[in-house]
Amino acid sequence: MGRGHQKGDVDVPALEMVKWFDSNYHYVKPTLQDNQTFALAEDPKPVREFLEAKEAGFHTRPVLVGPVSFLALGKADRGSKVDPISLIDKLVPVYIELLKKLKAAGADHVQIDEPVLVFDLRPEVKAAFKPAYEAISAQASEIPAITIATYFGDIVHNFDVLPAFANLHGLHVDLVRHPEQLEPVLKQLGPNQVLSAGVVDGRNIWKNNFQKSLDLLHTAIKALGPERVVVATSSSLLHVPHTLASEKKLPADVYEWFSFAVEKVKEVAILAKAVVDPESVRAELDANAAAMKSRAESARTNDPAVAERQAQVTDAMHHRQSDFETRYAKQRTHLSLPLFPTTTIGSFPQTNEIRIQRAKFTKGEITAEQYDEFIKKEIDLAIQIQDELGLDVYVHGEPERNDMVQYFGERLKGFVFTTHAWVQSYGSRCVRPPIIVGDISRPAPMTVKESKYAAERSKKPMKGMLTGPVTCLRWSFPRDDVHQSVQCQQLALALRDEVLDLEKNGIYVIQVDEPALREGLPLRKGPERDAYLKWAVNSFKLATAGVQDSTQIHSHFCYSEFQDFFYGMSASCYT
Repeated sequence: MGRGHQKGDVDVPALEMVKWFDSNYHYVKPTLQDNQTFALAEDPKPVREFLEAKEAGFHTRPVLVGPVSFLALGKADRGSKVDPISLIDKLVPVYIELLKKLKAAGADHVQIDEPVLVFDLRPEVKAAFKPAYEAISAQASEIPAITIATYFGDIVHNFDVLPAFANLHGLHVDLVRHPEQLEPVLKQLGPNQVLSAGVVDGRNIWKNNFQKSLDLLHTAIKALGPERVVVATSSSLLHVPHTLASEKKLPADVYEWFSFAVEKVKEVAILAKAVVDPESVRAELDANAAAMKSRAESARTNDPAVAERQAQVTDAMHHRQSDFETRYAKQRTHLSLPLFPTTTIGSFPQTNEIRIQRAKFTKGEITAEQYDEFIKKEIDLAIQIQDELGLDVYVHGEPERNDMVQYFGERLKGFVFTTHAWVQSYGSRCVRPPIIVGDISRPAPMTVKESKYAAERSKKPMKGMLTGPVTCLRWSFPRDDVHQSVQCQQLALALRDEVLDLEKNGIYVIQVDEPALREGLPLRKGPERDAYLKWAVNSFKLATAGVQDSTQIHSHFCYSEFQDFFYGMSASCYT
């Protein structure tokens, strides 16, 4: 039970909700017990949904999370010591039973996702693939053809696992995230196995570059022949909005750069035709090339002033003026805080009245002046509450903010926003990420007005709250034409301006939130992870290090496995 249940003598704890790999999607972690058993549901959902689609006239390929990934992503229940992967022999027979039911229902092909293959795997997990898939392969005549799917990374480091799949139909790999794995993977395939080439990005909203994808596909076809290559998205399309057709307010030039789920499926079909008969889709290929050229040359994409400013960033800009002891002494004098000061994270509840007034303002039903007066009253209320509670460092409650990333994106140059491009985060919760379309800069202060108003009315130090550069990047759809480190540095410079403006206006405690820092951590240890931590931490430091010694910098992390990155954050966790 995701939410848990406590009533009477019943105490079922809520299951742990965690990020799905390095995405902003969440899943509930499987929890297993020492005496764990498995049994197939009376009415298995994959079979039911296959039949539902079949009745509607669609012959589908069911998708299952693989048995090894299911166990490897799980954990022992409270009070249990079981290593989940040790249960593989108990679980696999249930998968076989399900596969047989799917074949009986009419399914001729099933995709089994084993995404943990992109991780650095424990020997016990690696070893589990062999017995699991030997048992499944032994049932070949009684089950559908099976393609093993991986995504979000490369699998080169786990090639020693691939013999376990030797008798299966095919293998899917993510050639968007790691196109360099194509040629090594080609050499690992069995003589009759099919390659599912994930060349259309399932994680981002940019139109596919047909020429780059065709180059990869032609490489695969040259090695395997056209009969053994399948064109596919890199991953599930769960991570992108439904259709671009719903968007009526995007600028015309930008609209031509995007591709949502429906459009990505069309791209797959065009690419499949293009490798066989390019002239049959010549118009689509030419339009795609024109869109690539338009985006690359657009003034919206490239801002020379931003590039010039980035070129002037020095190492000194990543460091505070003095050491911690010096700063802390000045801050104690300047802020007059007790030894253990109290404060809140910052955001107060977005009440129904706040939402109503924001909607009225958005629709033009009230003026900007009327909305500002409402926001001021909400800030006054937040201060009054903190006065009564006796806190030491106040916040203004953020009543003016619609979202911790969107609010800033709407005030930065380089972003665009959709109206209906919702993406599932977990359960029924969806988010509508901003889209970074070009070089980022801050035309004007973003939070100073409200924070200054609050500081002038507060008896205690007022804390400014900003969303950090890594989180702004990770919780948006980033550009795919420049490295994320470049975009993050641009965000950091914009936030640096905001931090300094807050300080100039009497805000001497400034919190920069980075809940997504762990999310961006590369999935494997090594040079890529080390490089990420360096540029991500440097972006945080660049955003915050320009203030005077007497100003405190706070941060806030959540949704994180702190032990995974705190070693890389040690230099930036400073007051």
